[in-house]
Amino acid sequence: MLLSHISQLKPFSLSSLSPPFPISSIPFFSSSSLSFTAFRVPSSSSSSKPLFRFYPFHSLKSRPCHPPPPQTSAFSFACHVSTRGFPMDSPPSPDLAESAVDSVARDLKNQSLDDDKVEEAGPTLLNSNDKKKKKSLEDLCWDHSFVTALPGDRRTDTIPREVLHACYTKVLPSAEVENPQLVAWSESVAELLELDPQEFERPDFPLLFSGAEPLAGALPYAQCYGGHQFGMWAGQLGDGRAITLGEIINSKSERWELQLKGAGKTPYSRFADGLAVLRSSIREFLCSEAMHSLGIPTTRALCLVTTGKNVSRDMFYDGNPKDEPGAIVCRVSQSFLRFGSYQIHAFRGKEDFGIVRALADYAIRHHFPHIENMSRSESLSFDTGNEDHSVVDLTSNKYAAWIVEIAERTASLVARWQGVGFTHGVLNTDNMSILGLTIDYGPFGFLDAFDPSYTPNTTDLPGRRYCFANQPDIGLWNIAQFTSTLSSAELINEKEANYAMERYGTKFMDEYQAIMTKKLGLPKYNKQLISKLLNNLAVDKVDYTNFFRLLSNIKADPSIPEEELLVPLKAVLLDIGKERKEAWITWVKVYIEELAASGISDEERKVSMDAVNPKYVLRNYLCQSAIDVAESGDFGEVRRLLKLMERPYDEQPGMEKYARLPPAWAYRPGVCMLSCSS
Repeated sequence: MLLSHISQLKPFSLSSLSPPFPISSIPFFSSSSLSFTAFRVPSSSSSSKPLFRFYPFHSLKSRPCHPPPPQTSAFSFACHVSTRGFPMDSPPSPDLAESAVDSVARDLKNQSLDDDKVEEAGPTLLNSNDKKKKKSLEDLCWDHSFVTALPGDRRTDTIPREVLHACYTKVLPSAEVENPQLVAWSESVAELLELDPQEFERPDFPLLFSGAEPLAGALPYAQCYGGHQFGMWAGQLGDGRAITLGEIINSKSERWELQLKGAGKTPYSRFADGLAVLRSSIREFLCSEAMHSLGIPTTRALCLVTTGKNVSRDMFYDGNPKDEPGAIVCRVSQSFLRFGSYQIHAFRGKEDFGIVRALADYAIRHHFPHIENMSRSESLSFDTGNEDHSVVDLTSNKYAAWIVEIAERTASLVARWQGVGFTHGVLNTDNMSILGLTIDYGPFGFLDAFDPSYTPNTTDLPGRRYCFANQPDIGLWNIAQFTSTLSSAELINEKEANYAMERYGTKFMDEYQAIMTKKLGLPKYNKQLISKLLNNLAVDKVDYTNFFRLLSNIKADPSIPEEELLVPLKAVLLDIGKERKEAWITWVKVYIEELAASGISDEERKVSMDAVNPKYVLRNYLCQSAIDVAESGDFGEVRRLLKLMERPYDEQPGMEKYARLPPAWAYRPGVCMLSCSS
């Protein structure tokens, strides 16, 4: 059930701390136990007429982000930049760290390159034969556009502090390491980087990806950002334990940022240790790859290594910390920019508005180049529906077009989460990617027993702000904070901000309805049928994943005897009494009528439904089983799960046990629900 307070959530005005406009919700799909909402933003005038209306709309389509076409200029940016390491048996002094980091910067500067030349020259290095050649770590082509294009911290020490007027701080990995081991690695991510699989067999690979030895070409830094946590402005947050190594440019001119999570302290660590434990690292590594295989936009994970050192963690915040094995994940993404990357600078006032603009320009140039190249001939002008018939022209303000696309990408992402039964658990604005990716896997969970109020985060229990059913609303709330940020920095106006939020609501409805229609194998959306189904699932706490997978076995035959109607679903409709059985029979009868009217054969429908309803998802208890044996030094189950989750829609004979209903122990704290501590 959606929280009753959602209609009172308001955008956070970074300049005046007063909301410029409230948000109200319009239910478009509901049942007695669950509703999702679309949204409109009322006019700030006294008129009762809405500022705009929902109407059929030809969407501003999200287009793939490709770098500019290859140029013929000579390739000249550094693929091999020497780095100067330091003894890892003791932390570096601030002076030594600054010297080591700045030496890399000097090397890059001496190349006499600017960001334009990197973009133009990058693809020309590789001829047709080279493109097919897998690279060694030393052959990777590094780019450091983030640190060269944006202002950085003048200091390089890791003393916790407020970092002003800067987007990042140059830091070096500092996690203590003792005989690190490679736990697992992703073949598909290695392919993105064009990295030779043999590189993972190198004796020094665990040292390089634990940060114990410097990776040639890297220029490590931690990003500065802020954010709203559980609805409250938290001020500066930043990469407290994640250190970006830089960006890799592959032969397709794709930009991939590499980041070590758990690599040690940064100025943004506050009073934490900057480390990560094996438990949370396994969860992030596996879920990043599992979500990608499900077709859900996400950051990726190249590899996972243990540090060989213990880390103290109080998992339940109950004053009983214990030592756990330490680990580091190498995360990979086109960008780790998030809403909070912009919020922190807008919050600090006019002096830093220029940084907000610079960050927006950077993101558009590298990740939304089609927006940079828009022209008025594209006619991206839309009526807001207001009384004055005002128009939002997205070709006249690239920042307006940008926030509209971010809103649509976010809405599409949340709709896909809802479709697959995924709950993120910590949808703070610092965990919201500007690329519409699933980012920062802390407490997460898939719906084993369907419960709209389910939250995998023990910290979230009092209000369940981030529960499954609330995710669509929270997505909009977070977009509202982002539009407020851009408005404060004078990049967009109020009408453009409102329009972006309208697009979120429309896009979410379109995507969610399309997803649910495909999951049921229907020819068109049936609101009443789907609403009743979700109500039945919630009442009987039915396993969400297994139900939809079994649903494809129902035959479109209205003559099936009543006592046989539920046979295909008997494995998930457990312990239901006579009344509930009748409710399900009634629903199945209506469903069969819809199927029969569609004219689609049972065989054809089963193929299409099985292609969108996974058999395997990364249930929390599966993660925990892998964690338990991994903590004793056996990484086999982690690797098995990784392979299994690469093909979630396939039957995979012999692996059926991984699709079973969760055992009783799966519902204990620490398995189905976790805290943010790791």
